[in-house]
Amino acid sequence: MAQKTVLIVYAHQSPGSFNAAVRDVAVEALTENGYRVLVSDLYAMNFRANATRDDIIGELKNPELCQYGEETLHAWMEGRLSDDIVAEQRKVEEAELIIFQFPLYWFSVPAVMKGWMDRVLTQGFAFSLEKMYNNGIFKDKKAMLSFTTGATQTMFRPDGINGDMNITLWPLQNGTLHFCGFQVLAPQIFWCPAHCPPAVRAAMLDGWRARLKGLLAETPLTFAPCELFDLSFQGGFLLRPEVKEERESHPYGLTTGHHLGKPLPPDNQITAQSAAESSAKADGRK
Repeated sequence: MAQKTVLIVYAHQSPGSFNAAVRDVAVEALTENGYRVLVSDLYAMNFRANATRDDIIGELKNPELCQYGEETLHAWMEGRLSDDIVAEQRKVEEAELIIFQFPLYWFSVPAVMKGWMDRVLTQGFAFSLEKMYNNGIFKDKKAMLSFTTGATQTMFRPDGINGDMNITLWPLQNGTLHFCGFQVLAPQIFWCPAHCPPAVRAAMLDGWRARLKGLLAETPLTFAPCELFDLSFQGGFLLRPEVKEERESHPYGLTTGHHLGKPLPPDNQITAQSAAESSAKADGRK
C-alpha cells in the first residue's frame, strides 16, 4: 500500500510551548506508524495572514474592484496564485489527514492560521457552490482540530461561564472544514495545560500518543447531509419540509447549528456518536 501523508498546520510562536510538544508527539507517533508527516510551521515560515491582491500574479479580472474570492478562483484556474499559496495547496492535495495544531485565541484560531484558511482554501480548489459539505471537494480527506485552552473544561460546559464548547467549535468544524468536504474527526482538546502540574501534562501527551495510533480509522463527527436540504436559490437552501416535519417528534436538534429551536444534540461537535446514542443521552437513558 502507498504511504499515507498527514499534514500538520501548526501555529505557535514558542518552540518551548505545550503546543510544540503536542506537535512533536504527533510527528513522532505518526512516523512510527508508517505515515509521511508534513509540517507547516506558520510562524517559522512567516506565513502572511492577510488576504490581498498580492495573492494574485498578473492582472485582475476587475481592476476597479478586487473581489478576492472571484479573483483567486480565476487565478487558481489559470495557475496565477502566489507561490506560498500554491505550496500549501500542494500539501493539502497530498494529505489524507490535516491536523490543525494551535492555542485557542478568542474562541477561534490564531490570526496566522485563519489567514492560512482564508488564503489556501480558495474557491475552486477547496469548494464551490456545487461541491460543498458532504459533497465537497475534500470528501475523501479527513481533518481535525487539536488545540490548547487557557480555560478549564468546566468553563466551556453548557452551564459554564464561556458557554458550550460545541457552539464554539461549530464555525470552524462545520463552516470551514466540513464545508470544504472534509470528514471531521473529533477534536483533541488539551484543557488548560499552562495551569496543570507536569504529571498531568505528561498524561495529556500520553493520551494523544495513544489516540494517534488509530486516528485515521476513527469515525468522523456527524453533520447534516446536503440531501436533507433544498439546494436551490428558489428553495432558499432550507431543510426540506418533510425532513423538518419528521424532526418534530425528536427531543433534540439535528446538529449544533441546525438545532431547530430544540436542545442541542449532546456533544455533537466533541465526540463521534450515532443518532441512537445521541437520542439516548438526550432522553437521559445514558
